[in-house]
Amino acid sequence: MADRLDDLTQALVEAARKAGAEAADAVAMRGESVIVDMRGGTLEQAERAEGTDIGLRVLIGRRQAVVSASDTRPETVAALAERAVAMAREAPEDPYAGLAEAGQLSERRDAAGLDLVDPAPAPAPEALMRMAEEAEAAALGVAGVSQVQSASAAWSRREMHIAASNGFSGGYARGDSSLSCVAIAGTGTGMERDHDGESRVFAADLRSPQEIGRTAGLRAAERIGARRPPTGAFPVLFDERVASSLIGHLLAAANGAAVARGSSWLRDRLGAQVLPDGLDLREDPHRPRVPGSRLFDAEGLPTAPRAIVEGGRLRGYALDLGAARKLGLAPTGNAARGVSGTPSPAWWNVALTQGEQSRADLMREMGTGLLVTSLIGSTINPNTGDYSRGAAGVWIEGGEMAHPVNECTIAGSLPEMLRRIIPANDARPHLSRVVPSLLVEGLTLAGG
Repeated sequence: MADRLDDLTQALVEAARKAGAEAADAVAMRGESVIVDMRGGTLEQAERAEGTDIGLRVLIGRRQAVVSASDTRPETVAALAERAVAMAREAPEDPYAGLAEAGQLSERRDAAGLDLVDPAPAPAPEALMRMAEEAEAAALGVAGVSQVQSASAAWSRREMHIAASNGFSGGYARGDSSLSCVAIAGTGTGMERDHDGESRVFAADLRSPQEIGRTAGLRAAERIGARRPPTGAFPVLFDERVASSLIGHLLAAANGAAVARGSSWLRDRLGAQVLPDGLDLREDPHRPRVPGSRLFDAEGLPTAPRAIVEGGRLRGYALDLGAARKLGLAPTGNAARGVSGTPSPAWWNVALTQGEQSRADLMREMGTGLLVTSLIGSTINPNTGDYSRGAAGVWIEGGEMAHPVNECTIAGSLPEMLRRIIPANDARPHLSRVVPSLLVEGLTLAGG
């Protein structure tokens, strides 16, 4: 079988048509990665992986089936196509299944201009080991840190190509480098853990191992002596590193598949107030050097910047073709897909309007309450938005940090929480979700 992914996907589509499919699309993915874990100054684990995976979707009328494999030999491709067609003939009808029309397809078929691949060569495992060692050493150099649970460095590069019987054929590559460190402070039953880490498309954009390791150590050491906060209604400030989870719950509710199923508190809420006046939530799939960027989606539709929330009001859902057809709306170029499943809606890069105040300003404004730096578990009722999560962080008294806290639960109504958020100005611009620290008044804390 040809090594080129575009040839491989075309061969899959042709095999499907030959086997009796009325329409088909195929995806091929090839990747390589290196991961190194260090602990105690010695190599804990080293892993290198390479592989190619293929997936084929066939349609007969409104019946569809998906098959996948990691074997790309011609005989495997032919067998996959025959199996998929046989499965589709027995599948139940889906009135919303189908490929895009030719006029809907993106004219862009690559990722030119998005800088999704670092041109630098793959790092040697020894270089990754040194990065992890330096991060571990920096964490251990922080007073109070007793051990480092793990220090990991990784690199990966992946290629993807999609082809379909409607004439679409496009693909691109993306890569990333990452470094993380998990530090433990204290001893015995008083041990506390925290971490720091970063992932970037270009390795040169990563913060230094020393900074990442030291930050992980300081965060862990600052948690020594944590205790439960009081129970009651208090303002809660979600630190920037966890604040994006609140917006993530909003995005999950605005996912077209959930809306179409009727399992979303945002069903029939287009135009409704979901954030405070003056706040926008925008999607931009065309940001360079950002992992969530792409010029077309998994169904070959073009992507485009747009407002999800504008002036606090919901303007759109994430829609693939199936969800759009079911809701009677236009697709938005938000289809994602792996090799073993059908397309489904997903969000690309999003950014929330930042405020004018710093996190410290919001702490002074809240007076007494909880600064959340870690969230554990999640209980979100998708139909009502009832919210409950375990949390840890820092208790604030008189606008200043008083002491670390743990083993508490935050509860409230997510729709009400989102409508009264107050954003800070500390969002990191390189992330796929650019969300600053968020202050929410009047949440229920269950502590000691």
